[in-house]
Amino acid sequence: MYMLRIEHTVLNYDGWKQAFDSDPVGRKASGVRRYRVLRASDKPDHVMIDLEFDTPQQAEALLAGLRVVWGRIEGQIILAPQAQIAEIVETKEY
Repeated sequence: MYMLRIEHTVLNYDGWKQAFDSDPVGRKASGVRRYRVLRASDKPDHVMIDLEFDTPQQAEALLAGLRVVWGRIEGQIILAPQAQIAEIVETKEY
């Protein structure tokens, strides 16, 4: 499994969440198995999103689409988006 981890600052969380929920890149159709949205406890305007995929190619394709979207909204909804694709090598739940 592969994880696309995205981090950025949001100017208004509720406005950002509405844009995220509108799903402009089609997460499910792009192969996202599950996602998780996190907010930094000490900086609630800092958002992290984990998107899980079966293949790195799916993650790369979605990231390419996100970069197009970010180009339209950076400075209006988000600031300084960063992303990284990582292979999930181990998980354990207690």
